[in-house]
Amino acid sequence: MDDTTPDLSRAPGAEDLAQRAADLAEQLPEALAPLAAVAYNYRWSWHPGAEDVFRAINPHRWELAGANPVKFLSDLWPSTKANASRDRALHEQIAQLSAELSAELTRPTGERPKTPGPIAYLCAEYGIHASLPLYAGGLGVLAGDTLKEASDRALPLVAVGLLYRRGYHHQRLDLSGRQLEYWVTSDPKSLPMARVSVGGEPLKLSLDVYGETTWFQVWRVDVGRVPLYLIDCEVPENDPVQRWYTARLYEGIRAIRLAQYALLGAGAARVLDALGIEPAVVHLNEGHPALAALELAAGEVARGASSEEALARTRERFVFTTHTPVPAGNETYSREELLGLLPDLPARLQLDGEAFLGLFRSVPEDPDAPAGMTQLALRCSRSRNGVSRLHGEVARSMWRPLFREARAEDEVPISHVTNAVHVPTFLSAPFRELFDRHLGAGWLARIQEPETWAPIADVPNEELWHARCAARAELISYVRRQSQLDRLERGEGIEYVRAAATALDAGALTLGFARRLATYKRVYLLVHDPDRVRRIFTGDPPVQLVVAGKAHPLDEDGKNALRDVFALKRASQELARRIVVLEDYDLAVGRQLVAGCDVWVNLPRRPLEASGTSGMKATFNGGLQLSVLDGWWAEAYDGTNGWAIPPADGLSAAEADAHDATCFYDLLEHEVLPLFHDRGEDGVPHRWCALVKAALLTCGPRFASARMLDDYVRRVYSPAAAREAMAPTG
Repeated sequence: MDDTTPDLSRAPGAEDLAQRAADLAEQLPEALAPLAAVAYNYRWSWHPGAEDVFRAINPHRWELAGANPVKFLSDLWPSTKANASRDRALHEQIAQLSAELSAELTRPTGERPKTPGPIAYLCAEYGIHASLPLYAGGLGVLAGDTLKEASDRALPLVAVGLLYRRGYHHQRLDLSGRQLEYWVTSDPKSLPMARVSVGGEPLKLSLDVYGETTWFQVWRVDVGRVPLYLIDCEVPENDPVQRWYTARLYEGIRAIRLAQYALLGAGAARVLDALGIEPAVVHLNEGHPALAALELAAGEVARGASSEEALARTRERFVFTTHTPVPAGNETYSREELLGLLPDLPARLQLDGEAFLGLFRSVPEDPDAPAGMTQLALRCSRSRNGVSRLHGEVARSMWRPLFREARAEDEVPISHVTNAVHVPTFLSAPFRELFDRHLGAGWLARIQEPETWAPIADVPNEELWHARCAARAELISYVRRQSQLDRLERGEGIEYVRAAATALDAGALTLGFARRLATYKRVYLLVHDPDRVRRIFTGDPPVQLVVAGKAHPLDEDGKNALRDVFALKRASQELARRIVVLEDYDLAVGRQLVAGCDVWVNLPRRPLEASGTSGMKATFNGGLQLSVLDGWWAEAYDGTNGWAIPPADGLSAAEADAHDATCFYDLLEHEVLPLFHDRGEDGVPHRWCALVKAALLTCGPRFASARMLDDYVRRVYSPAAAREAMAPTG
């Protein structure tokens, strides 16, 4: 990156955030005032010990505030403020935290990945923190991790999304285990964000959606050094339907979803223009924001370019990551829907209706060919990638009709950059302390280098096992508390509620399964053979399972699968002690599970898991994988670092289910459980620890977001990648 690249942290909205922080500081006593600036930048959320500082002020109020520091500090009782003002040890902690975070945000950038200029990152969801409910699952968490890593590496990146005031749905289970949904409206006033002003006036822009002028304002959230701009249609000029455009993530009403994609794409392009940000690269993270390419091309046409020239110039700046081979993730639309969404766009591109629609079609000249945002993104980008090696292969096969010049499947210009995780966000305290002791100072800055992880081989097994047991104990304590609350919400009998306080065993093998409950994730395989499940989970030695996940409100199969798991765990008191279903899965729940579980279970229908990242997070916390060879595990597994369910290729869906379920039970009963309880005289399972070390040595350098971001910079964003599109890799 050259010295002329603008400092995006100072882009519009920075002063608005600073003013909101100053206003909050005025409400606080002098000792607490430095926390106001901390609260208005999510950099605190991955700083070691930062949450403990807020919690020390008042642990109960911190929980009630949902770990949202702005709401927490705004709602403190006078007595709490007075008590905190007298706590000198707390004052020192606050001063230290404030100084450390200020230094992090202002440090010289030093060595960093070289990019051709600012990168604009567009995505439908962002999983930054549980207090900012703008995400549903892995796509959003991956986007959040990308922003955090970009901040850590001082990459010139700006992100744009939508402000879903009602977010994604919350989940309750009734007494039968049936999922019930509800939504909670967020108030920007209580969130660490500020409405963006330009020239002293709030920025307000418009877009012609369905033939009506739709107005929107823009909010800014700081994720370390990275500004995240959020489009919001909740303004007086709009009617109730238009205001609903940015109400809920993955809205069930089809026309509303399309309007969201118009705002996320064309609207984001207008936001960047209004903010004076000229990106060298626009990264479409999934197909939802693909209309940004056409909006920028329309701008080129307005400046005198032909439609062909405009589309060619725009294509040079756009890169696209596809995340799913599942049809529901690649929705298609009719002629009327696409022409009616942004009715002025074809004319602004100087294209007739058929030429315009051809940009969205798998086969441009075929009026019956599927037409969608994914096809548009593939056609309007110079670089395209899947999110694991196997997914790259699947994507090349899936989208070959768009690339008729490719003589063979391996010539289809879609490569892969395997997903990864932001380790500081998901690393438990016991393993953070272990790695700090053994990997050397500054190990996080070298996390993608194999040499950084080499000392793991020499970590005493006693220390490793102590960290694993400490992390599991923290999880069990959390699950017991949360399970009692879940049972109270459901209206369970008081004896059953209190029984949750003794559920699970802090010394037992603990399995975790937590993710979106899309049907292809196959949560139902956990209970495919109920009799065998009863025998394994109620046997001696014990084994226990924690399950969490949400089904989409319209996904009846996903809901029924979760209900089946719930019903089995209610079948007996002993199973109820061994299997726990946690409600309302989100980032906060997920962080607890990946930190504490000994074994992470993943049972997708191969090859429909594009990547998956929850298992990576468990690995960094000393967890082992028991997974189908799909997504990331297909390239991570080497026979020494976990367990793999072999492919069931050539079988029907029912046969594959039976095969994979049987393999899962066999591995659990005959390999995983015995190895966990194979203890030395010192009580340590040394062969188990050897497996954990192998997993860290093989996966540590490869599945941290530093490696992923380096791959994007080197192979996707860089000028060399712009000159010659990414070559397909097998």
